[in-house]
Amino acid sequence: MEFIRIGSLQYYIRPVKSFDEFYYQVEALVETARDYKVKVLVFPEYFTTQLLTLGDVKRPIVDQIRDLALQEEKIINILSDLSVKSKMIIVGGTMPGFHHDDSSKILNKCYVFAPDGSHNLQAKLHMTRFEKEEWLVSPGSRLRVFECDFGKFAVAICYDVEFPEIARAAARLGAHFLVVPSCTDDRQGYLRVRYCAQARAIENQMYVIHSSTVGSLPSVPAVSLNYGQAAIYTPSDYAFSRDGLLAEGTVNQESMIVGDVNLSLIERSREQGTVLPLRDSQTTEDLLKVVDHVRLSN
Repeated sequence: MEFIRIGSLQYYIRPVKSFDEFYYQVEALVETARDYKVKVLVFPEYFTTQLLTLGDVKRPIVDQIRDLALQEEKIINILSDLSVKSKMIIVGGTMPGFHHDDSSKILNKCYVFAPDGSHNLQAKLHMTRFEKEEWLVSPGSRLRVFECDFGKFAVAICYDVEFPEIARAAARLGAHFLVVPSCTDDRQGYLRVRYCAQARAIENQMYVIHSSTVGSLPSVPAVSLNYGQAAIYTPSDYAFSRDGLLAEGTVNQESMIVGDVNLSLIERSREQGTVLPLRDSQTTEDLLKVVDHVRLSN
């Protein structure tokens, strides 16, 4: 059986007085994960917004986000270096960054770092209202499946997990787990992400790793409040955890959850599970061919 130890952060975003202060917080969390022998560590969406407190927070948020995007290379370098030192895969939460083909556009980027120093990224595909209307962040256009020695996984950033076709496409391509970095300001938003993440685990017979921000940045719009709880969700079947929940943190408390996932159980459940939703599912195109429209008279 192939067990992989996963760490998922409830990352406390707090004002910082220097870039080094931000770095030391990130470094300490990576070192803690290494001490617990974690192989994959997940940071949440927009944890990098801490760095906005180093600038003029009274300026329009659109300008602040673009200034933060100028830090992209510096953040990539520190996470890549920490991945090499810790010998673990780091799913680096998200950061705003410029589009590689159009510098007028900002994307919400999640970089995935390998222990050899290499990295690639998944851009968020669906923008929430504040991202689209206030931060002027543009959507990405491609889904990536990351392959490593022990299996395959994909990344669905916060709102993206509310679109079932993303996880289904990744599962059909062999992904064993889905990583969901999130940043939600209230309980309703958090529960939208959580319930959809749990549904994706059941529909696709895969683990889902949820990481979230906690704490507050009162001076920064859209992340002034945070409500979060990290968790590892499983399929709902006999071989997996009770209630489909392998691990979870305490709501709104700074912490890291750690759990061992058995990837061989994913393959087995997709072949021999009590139900086989991944195998039995139909494509949208197939369903549209058999839809009947029935008119009811008054």
